[in-house]
Amino acid sequence: MVNTAYDTASQTPAAGPWAAVGVSAFEELVYQAILHQPDAGAAGWALLTGADSAAQVREACNRLLALGLLQPPDSMGGMRAVDPRVAIRALIRRRETESEMLAATAEEMATAYEAGLLREEPARLLEVVSGEGAIAARLEELYARAEREVCLFDTPPYLAPPAPQQDLQADLLRRGVVSRGIYAATALEDPKVLAQALRMGELGERARVLPSVPAKLLVVDGSRALLPLTASAAGGYCCVVVRHSAVTEALQQLFDLAWQQATPLGMPVQDSELSEGELMLVRLLTAGMKDEAVARHLGVSLRTLRRRVSELQERLGAASRFQLGVRAAQRGWV
Repeated sequence: MVNTAYDTASQTPAAGPWAAVGVSAFEELVYQAILHQPDAGAAGWALLTGADSAAQVREACNRLLALGLLQPPDSMGGMRAVDPRVAIRALIRRRETESEMLAATAEEMATAYEAGLLREEPARLLEVVSGEGAIAARLEELYARAEREVCLFDTPPYLAPPAPQQDLQADLLRRGVVSRGIYAATALEDPKVLAQALRMGELGERARVLPSVPAKLLVVDGSRALLPLTASAAGGYCCVVVRHSAVTEALQQLFDLAWQQATPLGMPVQDSELSEGELMLVRLLTAGMKDEAVARHLGVSLRTLRRRVSELQERLGAASRFQLGVRAAQRGWV
């Protein structure tokens, strides 16, 4: 016998949580009735829920069956609820998967959306940002949106304190985003810049060195870029943000070409026949730094530096500094 003491008015659920997983208020009501009175059948559940007819309940049951909240009918034609702890968790996981797929689709559609905007208004491609505070805010936004890789050129002059960007980069590496940096050799002549580059290497940055790089540059996921509009400190703080376009693709290609030509800037190798000081000397030399800058970093005189270089060449059987760099690279020291 059906227990009609089930108060449908007081038990009517809020639509919010169930609607999020595709269950209507009436379907939840039917599900609750099945949980309370599993043997009542469609007619009994119609009474419990105040439905217009048993057919309306059966339609809701079909929907709950498709969602995995009910078991298929048994040989007697009856329906049973799946354990809610199992069924609802499975439903949530399914919705999460669908949400992730929708988010991926949104990214693809956003690309088409941005391309359409650029065709209508090419001025949207570029955004000029002036002032140290405004540039810092855009840097933070670009780093926060990075998902795969950040690439940067690092070269003087430095118009702002480097600490904020270094903190952003360290957080990026902790999130597992790849970071590649190409440093101008002149930048590494500053002991603070070299120390920071080595610290970033410890955190996971892949760093290389060139005698010079075209300009400061930051490329995020190959789709957004930031570069300065001023070439010297006299120009103040002024940068341009470039949105996804053929320009950002060209900037990424420029970086990749430079990366192929650059020399790795590594950390000391643990099982090397050289001392830590000798390894540092080799890395600084292969980075293309001038003797004066290398001597300053190592805290020695030019005469002492040249004597050490000569001793290293003799130990490695290198007739020149170039050959010294080749031999060091072959041994994995740089």
